[in-house]
Amino acid sequence: MSAVLVAVVLSLVSAVAYAAAAVSQERLASRSPGAGTLRLLGSGAWWWSVGLNAAAALLHVVALKYGPLTVVQPLGALTLVAAVPMGARLAGRRVSAVEWRGTALTLLGLGAILVTASGPAPDDVLSVPEALAVAGATAAVIGVLSRPGARPGLRHASASGVASGVASALTQTVTVAATDRSGPLLSVQVVGVALLVAAFAAGGLLLSQTAYRGGLGGPLAVVTLANPLAAAVIGLSLLGERLQGGPAGVLLALAGGGLASWGVVLLSRATPVVAPVDDDHPVAAVLALEPGSATAEPALVPRPHDPGHLATATR
Repeated sequence: MSAVLVAVVLSLVSAVAYAAAAVSQERLASRSPGAGTLRLLGSGAWWWSVGLNAAAALLHVVALKYGPLTVVQPLGALTLVAAVPMGARLAGRRVSAVEWRGTALTLLGLGAILVTASGPAPDDVLSVPEALAVAGATAAVIGVLSRPGARPGLRHASASGVASGVASALTQTVTVAATDRSGPLLSVQVVGVALLVAAFAAGGLLLSQTAYRGGLGGPLAVVTLANPLAAAVIGLSLLGERLQGGPAGVLLALAGGGLASWGVVLLSRATPVVAPVDDDHPVAAVLALEPGSATAEPALVPRPHDPGHLATATR
């Protein structure tokens, strides 16, 4: 089995686990809107969702070892795709025509991306100066997007997606460098970049939570799309990843990205992945997982996107 196929399979399983965790947590939130933190910690369903989220995060990290960012990160959108039939089944309803259309467009787009982005297992890593430069540039972008002003939801969602996508890219460097037998397991590079991963993972989590205060649909779509875009920029510019097929391959990838984006927008508008809860409720503080995210996001509780998700999730 080729390395990229391993990465795809791991990403698929990770997306399903993220979706199951998000749906499970949504059900818990809707059933117990007034539950306190101690009651949640004593709930088996709560810990089941935490375990699913942690497993999804681990699978995402391993996938980053075997596949390029341009393959692994876009597959985080499958979390939203998988959540559609799961949520519909638990709610006792049929999947709507809009949801089927969004799912089909997302899958077609991701298929086009896989055709052009498939490459060998990653072996390039960011040097410490490169990682610091990426961190500085990302912090600047997040600062601009997080400034006070109009439409904070979409801007904070963009910042969250960028933070999670960069965390995934940095996670790949940690994973590849740590498993390189030619050097020490805990080198300065591994430890330093791992600290940056933790910082951007936490930042992405907090930004996503604030982004969802004004509604889920638009911010969820923005986070889901910004995450793989940020990771792909780093992969293509600094890690030597390439699209297959020359100019035709680039056009196909762009078309696939457009289709997948359209599908994600349809799904985010049509699918109530997370039930609205009070902002002061402990569930509300953790439901904003991209998709996630230690992959790139701390494995606390599921978040509807990402994926690439938990650590980068990540989402």
